[in-house]
Amino acid sequence: MGLLTAAAYASLAAWLWLTLAQGMFWRTDVRLPLRTAPAHWPSVAIVVPARDEAGVLARSLPSLLVQDYPGAAEVILVDDGSTDDTAGLALRLAAAHPGLPLTVVSPGDPGPGWTGKLWALRHGIAHARDTGAAGTAAGTGPEFLLLTDADIAHEPDSLRELVAAATSAGLDLVSQMARLRVVTSWERLVVPAFVYFFAQLYPFRRVNRPTGRTAAAAGGCVLLRTEAAVRAGVPDSIRQAVIDDVSLARAVRRSGGRIWLGLAERVDSVRPYPTLGDLWRMVSRSAYAQLRHHPLLLAAAVAGLVLVYLVPPAALLAGLATGRPAAAGAGGLAWLLMSGTYLPMLRYYRQPAALAPLLPFTALLYLLMTLDSASLHYRGRGAAWKGRTYARPSDA
Repeated sequence: MGLLTAAAYASLAAWLWLTLAQGMFWRTDVRLPLRTAPAHWPSVAIVVPARDEAGVLARSLPSLLVQDYPGAAEVILVDDGSTDDTAGLALRLAAAHPGLPLTVVSPGDPGPGWTGKLWALRHGIAHARDTGAAGTAAGTGPEFLLLTDADIAHEPDSLRELVAAATSAGLDLVSQMARLRVVTSWERLVVPAFVYFFAQLYPFRRVNRPTGRTAAAAGGCVLLRTEAAVRAGVPDSIRQAVIDDVSLARAVRRSGGRIWLGLAERVDSVRPYPTLGDLWRMVSRSAYAQLRHHPLLLAAAVAGLVLVYLVPPAALLAGLATGRPAAAGAGGLAWLLMSGTYLPMLRYYRQPAALAPLLPFTALLYLLMTLDSASLHYRGRGAAWKGRTYARPSDA
């Protein structure tokens, strides 16, 4: 058996395992669990970290201010050292969209060892607890915290449905993967694959098992029980995390909390990534952090991407060109499985099925983004976001 044929069989075996044994990651039916309205609607503080977000705030913040929530709720926008008109725009939007009360606070520069977003969340959560936000007594704080990014737009019933899901199922953390924007050609090519790859790494069904070991969340929309946050010591216990959502879920699970993650139906990101460069920076700023800045994990990730995503089309085309039917057949079957498992995600994003066979090309882009992320890290420019660069914890 030649090397090409062996690689094709190995890739086909990998795809059979991924399709049948990786938590059905490719299915897109994991949505909010069954829920009923609670007898008492708990108080909620909505904390929005925002750094230079004037470009998207007008399409996201009003959706929070007009939430149709039966209980006490308040929005706290944490202006994280913005150089644009984020704070002023937020106040003007609150005046134009009367609804939930809005408070704008600023924590100053991050403390030593803190990433900016987690520093902002720490300040917003502390403000909610110390001042009695959401109609609670000062010092007690709200019963729940909705941690949501400044680019996330919510339908009017979003908070109500999240809280109902948490209270009905006894969950400490409920997170929805917001539907990202897909308008430009590059967004259509790259964005659905981003969510597909995330689900492959963190299969939602495994995350949602009460006794499971897999833990993850989607940082754009996280409803967190305040008691669970205190028990897990967050955000202080994860203050250096660049991939803060996964670290948050792990901390809550380690402390005995129940977590849930699924795809959103009525929660959307309004942040545009119109060019390949925009998407490249979005991925490369944290890809190497996902691999814990470890060269061996980087090598394994590259080898895995090549075997799983690049070998199938290469084996099919090379096998057909050189008269090796076994290599061509195995490669073709692997490519077919790959494309078939990608179709549900394309349907979720309302994209044409014709994009499914292009997944190997998209995976190649992600491989190059990951290598670029490692290069940026070793040049001291890794995990850069809006003027800040974060070292790995051991370098801080």
